[in-house]
Amino acid sequence: MATDPREPEPEKKRPNLDEIFGDVLPEITRDEQLRNPETPNPDDWYLSNRPPHHGG
Repeated sequence: MATDPREPEPEKKRPNLDEIFGDVLPEITRDEQLRNPETPNPDDWYLSNRPPHHGG
């Protein structure tokens, strides 16, 4: 049975980005999470080793 070329094709469901790539981003980023006081701040090394001409 041949289809009539004048008839529109049935709509195909287009996948959304999550269906294609998955959920790649976390709900909460690491810097938004509550920091454990025992865990050092990752910026501490940079702040303590900042050159004097960078001010502070």
